[in-house]
Amino acid sequence: MINSSSIWLTATEAATYLKIEPRTLLMWARQGKVRGYILSGTRRQTWRFLSADLDAMLLGPSVALEKERTQ
Repeated sequence: MINSSSIWLTATEAATYLKIEPRTLLMWARQGKVRGYILSGTRRQTWRFLSADLDAMLLGPSVALEKERTQ
């Protein structure tokens, strides 16, 4: 469900928010590591990101915690 208080960000804005390069963010979106939305009706793929999805990604369990649980 999409929160109505979430802010839509362009790839550049979302990358700045995460302090990464835009191309890294787009690669993660294509790989499914970050939730992104492709706008329809455009010739090129234009991605948008919700700030709530970015926050959720940042608050998710870390790799260190996952490794610790499996041992």
